[in-house]
Order: sequence, then structure tokens, then C-alpha cells
Amino acid sequence: MFIAFEGGDGSGKSTQARLLVERLRAAGHDVLPTREPGGTDIGERLRELVLDPRYAPIDAVTEALMFAASRSAHVRQLVAPALADGRIVVTDRYVDSSVAYQGAGRDLGPETVAQLNEWATGGLHPDLTVLLDVDTGTAAARRALREQSAGGAGPDRMESEPESFHARIRAAFTDRADADPGRYLVLDAARPVPELAEEVLGRVTGLLDQRGRSGAMATEGTQPEGSRP
Repeated sequence: MFIAFEGGDGSGKSTQARLLVERLRAAGHDVLPTREPGGTDIGERLRELVLDPRYAPIDAVTEALMFAASRSAHVRQLVAPALADGRIVVTDRYVDSSVAYQGAGRDLGPETVAQLNEWATGGLHPDLTVLLDVDTGTAAARRALREQSAGGAGPDRMESEPESFHARIRAAFTDRADADPGRYLVLDAARPVPELAEEVLGRVTGLLDQRGRSGAMATEGTQPEGSRP
């Protein structure tokens, strides 16, 4: 199973991704946690280049291509092999982030960026995308608090964009979810962290149970006639 966590900076998606990984592992599942951009050696290098303010300015098209390149390596070198081995993959960001940040935030067009990433990933879509939705004011306050707790580390290139940029991103995320509601779990990120974690775990557990039943039925259906109990 492939699970992606999405949301604006300060939405709490990284916290929820970590909590899900911990609880799935505690239940005995083989889980691979990862993130974007990153996950591979080349992906982590591209992450540094595209997010570090020292490398600014980066034009919007180059930025989109760098994210897509990192994602291509991520899928082919890490995510797809793990899924083929039967592991659960939990990623902090995936294609929706590029559609929101570069497609809407940078005005490249959501469809253009979505098509670029469809090619980059070979059409690999998450089984479930958890969207942590939060208003821009709350997200900004959380980012400021996080920077203080990190010893005064400054914001990255995306976090330092104006509120109008983050508002466009939020709208793009929710538009994507509205267009494919069966694949998304949209949560109000202002709710308490434990409540959100319970809802995420419940949805994932339900999907795993459903897959387990489907697999059992498929196996039963392949048994020779007369061999079933």
C-alpha cells in the first residue's frame, strides 16, 4: 500500500506521517517511511538545491523540473521496489505538492505540472492521500513556532513565500481532493493531533483489512474444484 501525506507548510503532515508509521510498525507491518523531495541520494541533493535560500533565485520551470526529477528517482529507486516487495510506503509529500506549489503557487498551471509528474512517476498514484488542511494564518504561526524551537533556523524558500502564495496552494490541494474524493482523506489540521492520528489509522486499517479480504477471496477462487472446505 502506498500512502501520501499532503498539506501546506505548518499543516502537521510530517507529524501525522510519523505517527502512522510508528503505529503500523507496532502492529507488525513492514513500513518504509520516506519524504519528498528526497528519499534517495540524488533526491536529497536536489532537496538541498531547491529549498535552500542560498540557491535563489530559481525560475518556476526549473523548480518544477527539479522536483519532478527528484520524484522520478524516488519512485524508480525506492517506492516501486518497496511496493513490489509487499511493503507499506508512507511518504511525506508526493505529486499533489508539485501541482499545488508549482502549478498553482508558481502559476505554471495545475494540469501542466500534473502531466509532467504523471510521466516522471510512470503513473504511480497513492492508494490513499491524507490531506491536512489548515488556514494560512494558523500555518504561519506554526511555522514561526517551529523555527523558534529549532534554534532560530530561518524558513526555506517555500516557507518564506507571502500568504497569497500559501492561499493558492491550499486551494489547489482541496481542489485535487474534491476531484477524486475516494482516494483522499481530508482532515481539519486544527484538530488535536491524537484525534487526527486515530482517524488516519482507522482509514488505513480499513483499507488493509479490505485488501486482506480481497486477497483471501482471490486465493480461494484459484483453488481447484473440490479442494475448498
